[in-house]
Amino acid sequence: MKENNITHDPSEYVRGLQQLLISDKKKIAFLFGAGTSLAKKNSKSEFVPAIEKMTSIVEEELNKIEKYKAAIIEIKSELEGSHQVYTIETLLSNLEQKKEIIGNGELNKLKKTDIENLISATKKEIRNIVSIHKNILKDNNIENLIHVDFTEWIERADRKYPIEIFTTNYDYLFELGLESNNTPYYDGFTGSYQPFFNPESIDDLSFLPNQTKLWKIHGSLGWHLDLKSNNVWRKDSDSDDILIYPSITKYNNSKKQPYIALMDRLTNFLKQPDTVLITCGYSFGDEHINERILTALQSNTSAHVIALYYDIKWKDGKKIGYNLSEESPVVDLATSNRKISIYGCRNAIIGCQKGDWQLKREPDKEDTITVSSYFDEDAFDGEEEIKKEKKGEEIWTGKGELLIPDFTRFVIFLKSMIFQNEVTAE
Repeated sequence: MKENNITHDPSEYVRGLQQLLISDKKKIAFLFGAGTSLAKKNSKSEFVPAIEKMTSIVEEELNKIEKYKAAIIEIKSELEGSHQVYTIETLLSNLEQKKEIIGNGELNKLKKTDIENLISATKKEIRNIVSIHKNILKDNNIENLIHVDFTEWIERADRKYPIEIFTTNYDYLFELGLESNNTPYYDGFTGSYQPFFNPESIDDLSFLPNQTKLWKIHGSLGWHLDLKSNNVWRKDSDSDDILIYPSITKYNNSKKQPYIALMDRLTNFLKQPDTVLITCGYSFGDEHINERILTALQSNTSAHVIALYYDIKWKDGKKIGYNLSEESPVVDLATSNRKISIYGCRNAIIGCQKGDWQLKREPDKEDTITVSSYFDEDAFDGEEEIKKEKKGEEIWTGKGELLIPDFTRFVIFLKSMIFQNEVTAE
């Protein structure tokens, strides 16, 4: 790879992000992906495991049935032969494709009903893993959720326009956070005894001008489709939940109600004047979401996307590199569109220019934002130690690691702004 001499000063862009979040001139929305459900406030926090860990948990349960175990071994071999990584997403995609073509025959020594049952069993295990709210409520452990701190910022931030939250996560973590802070919010459902999804209400939100909005664009635990009325109801979670599971079918499912209405909301938000979408924990791996974002940006000169992109690669508990340093779809996305800025951990793509994070000057006590709250100077980069010594003194490079792509550190940064505003007001 060619040496890149372009650098971006993190203090400059973090100050800009801070002004953006406290200003009333912009409408702010967040797009949160799986990384936010993985985030922990402390050692007592409940969290949804990453896809690698989730895959191993699901497989362990499925392997208790011998014919499933044998089939999964064969499917793993097939995926490896086609250069695909084995995860619950590729497993489900493989099974969904075979279900459509199997007919009366057998594949992986499974008949069509066996494949359908294996798909159902896989989805059941995913729901069980994601349903961490049960343990949180049973153990009265809500205060250890980082989502509680995030929604405290929403509740205390003095903003003219309400915050909109889009999330691909099924779990109830944002709901728990909002409700623990007594923060009113609207999620598209109307009613009390049997709340129903009301797509028309999402088109015009003037009747709820001040409430936070929570849009679960891949569905939520407890969403059910009533075939008689064709209504989507919200009730207790069970095996009949309608969710967009990680598989090849998610793109087709996203074109159905209620998902089409929620995706329309994402598009319509970005088409409004002076809007900013901040992403965190989202890897830009969902093409149907990316397409909506790009389409909206093309029609709005004042919209912008800032992606807090956690790209650290780990192996055996050790940092081994950064994904933004490699060719990937998100790099192509940002280097070809000035309205998308990617804030990675070690480098960034801003104004279509990819470069390392590097402070232009050493921080001092006069800085309005403490650098250590968002940047780890001279952090170990996983490949070579940046800290160097000369005559017993450390050489300052200005390089390091941006911390706020980690959802927990981003929330800590948000809460620090509340404190600063309260001190200023006094």
